[in-house]
This record gives sequence, C-alpha cells and structure tokens, in this order.
Amino acid sequence: MGVEAHATNERVTGRRWTVRLDPVGRGRADVRVSCSRPACAAQVLPSAAAGRTAAIAHLKAHLRAGPAPRPSVHCACRAEECHTHIRPAGPRERPVPWRCGGAVVLAVITDREGRWWQVMECCSRCAAAHPTAKVVATAPAAEASARNDGLRADTAASAAPAVHAPTFSAISPHFSHSATATTDTAVPQQASAPRSAARTAPRSARPTRKRPPRGRIAQRLVPHDLRPVALRDELTELGELFRAYQARSEPDLAMLADLHARKAEAFNAWAEVTADTGLRLDARRAEQAAATARLQHLHRIGQAPDGEGPAVVRLLTAPAQWNHARAVLAHVAENAPLPGAEARLLVVMVTLRTAQSGVGNLVGQDIKGLPLQDPEHLVGQLVESGWLGISGTVEELIASRPENPTRISVPSLTPDEDDPGPFTFGRKLRPKLSGWAQRVVGEKKLRKGKTGADVRLLALALATGADGEGLLGPGGEGIGLDALSSWCSVDPADLPDLVDRLTAADWLAEADVTETLLTGRLTERVLPLGCPLT
Repeated sequence: MGVEAHATNERVTGRRWTVRLDPVGRGRADVRVSCSRPACAAQVLPSAAAGRTAAIAHLKAHLRAGPAPRPSVHCACRAEECHTHIRPAGPRERPVPWRCGGAVVLAVITDREGRWWQVMECCSRCAAAHPTAKVVATAPAAEASARNDGLRADTAASAAPAVHAPTFSAISPHFSHSATATTDTAVPQQASAPRSAARTAPRSARPTRKRPPRGRIAQRLVPHDLRPVALRDELTELGELFRAYQARSEPDLAMLADLHARKAEAFNAWAEVTADTGLRLDARRAEQAAATARLQHLHRIGQAPDGEGPAVVRLLTAPAQWNHARAVLAHVAENAPLPGAEARLLVVMVTLRTAQSGVGNLVGQDIKGLPLQDPEHLVGQLVESGWLGISGTVEELIASRPENPTRISVPSLTPDEDDPGPFTFGRKLRPKLSGWAQRVVGEKKLRKGKTGADVRLLALALATGADGEGLLGPGGEGIGLDALSSWCSVDPADLPDLVDRLTAADWLAEADVTETLLTGRLTERVLPLGCPLT
C-alpha cells in the first residue's frame, strides 16, 4: 500500500511577546503598562501595585485567547549561548550551552523585581534552563511514526486496538500568588487524561499523608523538611512580609531596609545548612539592597549617613537655626502693626533685617521685589504707625540703591538694659535667617507664577511646619487651617485656592484640605528650604 507524499513545511520561529511595567516619570508614583504586541495600547495606572495587577490580567487574557504551542516551531530565542541556553556553572566550571530538545511549550518568564513578563514559545529544555520559567501549555504530541511506513502501520493497526495519545491544548494560566507580588509566575493547570478502570480503582484504603504547606521567598520554595525549624519559619514569614510590602500603596524605605537585612541573615544561614553558593550570592545582594534602601531613607528624612555630610543640603543646617526661624514668624504673627497679607509679608522681611539690634539697612529693590501693589503707601503706613523709623523720606527709601542704602530702625526690637529684645540669636545668624526668608519668598517658580503675598506667606509657614521628609505637621498629621489662616491674614475659605497655587508651583504634593487640616508634603525640589520639625 502506498503512502501519499506530504509537502515539507518550513519550521518557523516561535512566538514571543513581553508585558512591561515602567515608571511614568521621575518622582511620580504612577506607572505605565505596555505590551509588545502591536494591537495593544499602553495603560497608565496610579501605583505599582495597580500596574502589576493590570499587567498580569493583560498577560492572562493573551494566554487564554491565544492558540496552543505548535509542535513544529523553533525555539523563540534561537540564539547561541543566550541566557536561556546556558547551564549554570560552579565557581571553577565554564558555563555549558544546552541543546534544544523535548516538546514545544509556552513558557512565562519574569524578572525578580516584577517589572516585566515574557511569553515564549520554546522547547522544554530551554524552558527548564531558565530559573524563572513556568510552563503554561504543551504542544500536542507528535503522531505515531508509523505514518511514514504505511504497510506496517496498517498491519499494526489491524492487529491491535488503537491507543490514542493524549493531547494538550493551551490552558488558561493559574498564578501562584496575587497580582501585586513581584514573584508572580504562571503555572499550568493539570489536564486529566482518560485511564482504564483497573488503574483508577484504589489499591488500598490507606489515608493520604499531607505535607505542610511550603513557603516561598525570592522565587525559591522553602523545603518543608528544612532544619532548624526556626530558619524554615523565618524564611516563610519573610516571604509573606515581602509580598505584603509589595501590596502597600506607599513605600516605607526603613521597613524595606529591615526586611532586606533579615533576608540577608536568613539566606546566609540557609547557605550554611545546604552549602548552596547561589544562596550566598542572594544573601550578598540582599545586604546591598538593605544598604541602598537605608541610604534612600536617610536622604528622604534629611539625615546624614555615618561619616558623611547631610543628605539634603539645607539652607539652614541646624535645629537651633530652624527654631529661631519659627520664633521670628511667631513674633510677627503676634505683633504685626497692620492687617493684611501684604503688610504681614513686609513686616517679616523688615523684622529679619533688624532682628538682632533693632537697626539695619534697606534698599528700594528689597521692597520692590516683594509682591506689593503699592509699596510706597504701605511703607508710609508703617512709618506713621511708629513701628518703623527711616532716615529720610519714603520716596528716598524706594529709590535707594545698594551703594547708598537707607538706614532703618524698629523701636520694638531695639534692646536696652531692661529688655534684651525678643530674639536670642547672635549677629552671625541674623543674615542667614534673612537670606533664608528671601530665598523662600523669592523662589523662582513663585515669582514666575506671579503669586501674591498670601501665597508666599503660606510657603513660609509650610517650610517651617514640615518634618524631615517634607510631611506637613507633627508626625505628618497636617497643620490646622485656623493657624494658617491667621498667619497668612486671609479668610479660611481662601486657603484651598492658595494651596492650589502652591501645588501648581511644585511646592506641594498630595495636598488635601479638610474642614480643619491641611495635609500633604513638600516636594523634593523645595526640601532644602525647609526647617524640619524636631
């Protein structure tokens, strides 16, 4: 009996596509989910946790809708000595490339940080060579080789009952953990195959012995028989803590540093028990990650690592200077001679010029640089009230230049034998405080935004009312609206608009105005101008 000739099909390269999770921009919490398949549009999600959820849901949708792996394709990588083909080597061995072989499978590969997921149509050997690959589907088994020998195949078919090889199709993936974990990988659901009645019948009534559940950490399974038991429990607990941390909406770098330090210690102990070089390398990487997270935490709170300078280079560098700045602002709030935000801002700047001795120098640019609608009239009101004294007329003060400054005095700040004055700092600190206030009030984006005196007073208040990380209020709990309204000399109903102006000027982030509090944080750009609460 003849056999029909079949045309030889050319083998094609297997499919491969990638789903990625990337940050949208520096200093932003939102992330972008993209897929390398041309029909898929990128998505922007508000947090890394939401991005991982969307990325894995997108990947699952592709795997459910896609065809089964094809038995005749080449491996998707097809590159010699690529990372998929290299067998891990010992410290004194050279890496050995693996050869392709086995059934064609659809495998999902992910990185340790959970930033990308790649689906690859490859052979089972290549999938096994990659430490993070999980097989989600296997190609149908090849037909019996007897097709190439027609007569013998027909004879064999007539002599014995036909036995059909089980086939497998692309099965929707089942993920081993929630979508927020960085160790998410796909594993196949088991397909059932028909069995004979004799094999399905139970051989005995012995109860099955269940093993305790196995923990997972850093894409490693914790052996259920690992000893000592305390080490096994520590590794299992650390895996759960890392997954819980990845599900957080806000980072806590101090907590992350502690987790990495515990992981390094546990992996070192694990390596001692098992003599596994890979565990020692993972422990070393965990130590480096702990040091990096701790340094980032110190940078955020404005503290300096041991033996280094300050992480945030602030204009005012010491807690005593920060407290003196707050004392000046509190004094002005209690003793301002005129109402209104413009008068309050001018009094702050003049007070800082004369704070130590009650006298100082002023030029026209110092006043004209402030957002005052009628500076000449305002200075005249301060002179008429007796709070300010000047040598000459108001017009001469407004027209004065740095080479010929005007001498001014504030009688209430002039010390005498009975009254040393309201401030206790010395002559060297006064110009530092004055320069700090000028930098805050005249900050570039506040000037470009043409903000008014009320917005700049609010900027001064927030610069002295945030902690080392920039969170507003003691412990980041916020600042009372009544206090801010009194300091800025505005109605409380006007504060939301002022907050919006500061947010637009990149001074504030995550700002929220409730009925009683303003919460949020200073942006990293203006942290050097802050006077952290101690």
